[in-house]
Order: sequence, then C-alpha cells, then structure tokens
Amino acid sequence: MGRNSDARQKILTVGQSLLELRGYSALGVAEICKTAGVPKGSFYYFFESKEALALAVIDEQWNAQLREWTHILNGDAAPLQRLRELFEHTEAAQRAGQQECGTISGCLFGNLTLEMSNHTQAVRERLQEIFDAQVVMVEGVITEALERGDVTVTATRETARSIVAQLEGQVLFAKLYNDTGHLTALWTNCLALLGARTDEGTPAAA
Repeated sequence: MGRNSDARQKILTVGQSLLELRGYSALGVAEICKTAGVPKGSFYYFFESKEALALAVIDEQWNAQLREWTHILNGDAAPLQRLRELFEHTEAAQRAGQQECGTISGCLFGNLTLEMSNHTQAVRERLQEIFDAQVVMVEGVITEALERGDVTVTATRETARSIVAQLEGQVLFAKLYNDTGHLTALWTNCLALLGARTDEGTPAAA
C-alpha cells in the first residue's frame, strides 16, 4: 500500500487519535504506522518527521473546529445565545468522547500546549495562532453584545482572552477528573466575566 492520499489520511487519523490518548512524547512513528496499517516509507513520504505530523494534525483539527465555531458564532441567534451554544457544543463533544472511549480526551490544542510548547517552536507558534484566532472570534461576539447593551464589559479583547482561557481550563479539569460536570459552570462564569445584564437590568454578580 503505498504512497497515496488514502495512506496519508490513515496516518493523520491515527496520529490524531493517538496524540489525544497518549500525547506526543510517548508516541513513536513505528506505532503510528502499525496502527494505521501503512509501511514506514509511506509515513516519511508524506511527513518528514513526527513533528511535521503533529503540525498536520493540528491544522486538520483546527480546520474542523473553525468550521464549527464559525457556524455557531456567526449564527442568527442573539450574541450571548451564540456564545452559550459554543459552550454547550464543547460540553456535548466531551461527553460524546467520554461515552465512546470511557475517558475525556480534553482539547488537543490545550494538551499539546502543556506538553510541547517549550520544546518545539513550530508547534508553539501554530498553537498561538489558533488561540489568537479563537480570541478574535469570541471578541466579535462580545462586541455585538456590547453594542446591544447586553454586557457592561468594555475591554473586549482581554475579556475574550479570559473566556477562551476559562474554556480551556474547564476542559482541562474535566479531563483531569474524567468528569464533564466541571464544564457546567462555564456559562455562569462567562456571564460574570462579561458583566452581562440580568432581566432586572443590573450586571450579573462576579
């Protein structure tokens, strides 16, 4: 079987699965090839190194997530409802993963940030680009909510960064404890960060 697009996709799919379950350091090219059912020559035909595979996996995962985030955050619902839908989508995805394999895999980007950001500059820079893009997307929704008078926060960029950080942190806790219950506080905490107005017209308590 050889050097064809099917082999490349098999390597990518297996690489992503193993990276999520085991991490980067414990993973070898031989194991990836054995699991994918491809010869080692095919691996090096498509990827010059394990780091190159990791970058390709990151890009493929981000392309998929970008489509999902764009669909949710650019929808027709009110800004805060769209943000809530993003959190609900994240929680549902973690629950589905737990049901499928018994454990919560967490966020691939967050996992690799913890493991690899101090070891490979290429991965570090790519992850920075992804998180920066997430912040920009969330900031756009916050700005809409501010214009509608739904929130009181004015430092939209830093607030967006805090919300993305909170999302990553809660997913990390869910992975650590293998408990999606750690994700249920996301929305309440987000409202507090935003200074969202309650039905009575006053900002939500922090």
